[in-house]
Amino acid sequence: MRILIGGKGKMGTLIKETALAGNHVISGMMDAFDLSGLDTMEIPDVVIDFSHRSNLGWIADYVTKNNVPLVYGTTGLTESDIEILNEIAKSVPVFYSSNFSYGVAVLNNLVTRAVELLKADYDMELIETHHNEKKDAPSGTAKTLLEIMNAGGEFEIVYGRSGDVGARGREIGVHSVRGGTEAGEHTVRFLGNNESISITHYASNRAIFVNGALRAADYLIGKPAGMYNMKNLIG
Repeated sequence: MRILIGGKGKMGTLIKETALAGNHVISGMMDAFDLSGLDTMEIPDVVIDFSHRSNLGWIADYVTKNNVPLVYGTTGLTESDIEILNEIAKSVPVFYSSNFSYGVAVLNNLVTRAVELLKADYDMELIETHHNEKKDAPSGTAKTLLEIMNAGGEFEIVYGRSGDVGARGREIGVHSVRGGTEAGEHTVRFLGNNESISITHYASNRAIFVNGALRAADYLIGKPAGMYNMKNLIG
């Protein structure tokens, strides 16, 4: 594949290195503050962006103008950003996920089933851990898990607890830990009477997200316009 990468940071660099090792071609790496050469380069097969929402504007213009599929993994998006992605998907295929790990896709499936079985009698808590340079909290993956855990909107979401909070209500506690070089860990806990169940996914290296993004890019090429995610990829 010929790939245009959004962003020049750690994830962009890792995408470039992994793609080149897989005999793909890198058309370029672009940031919003420097788009020189964008309009003259050969049109890529796919755009992959894991950088920052500030790049979404030029990416939206570029992929719709040139009919290029988009693989998008940036987190910390606003509602207007999501609207932009949905608008892009009317013209070109867009693969959007808060986490491109195959294991996390399986985690989501496991949590979905566990919530169905346990939410009536068990308290639910969510703990996520990431490296000390991650800017958004809770993580995009944690937000996706919360949507699964609170699909019916019946729980109050409590972000951490401090002070005299009183007895627990009908709530889900969310706890974000930041430190070191942790690639990512997400744990959903179900706490009942005299027993508890924990489901954890641990990422030891960011390469798993890059590998998932490249698999998503390969999947996306040739697909009709629309929004795709990890559920489509794992079948």
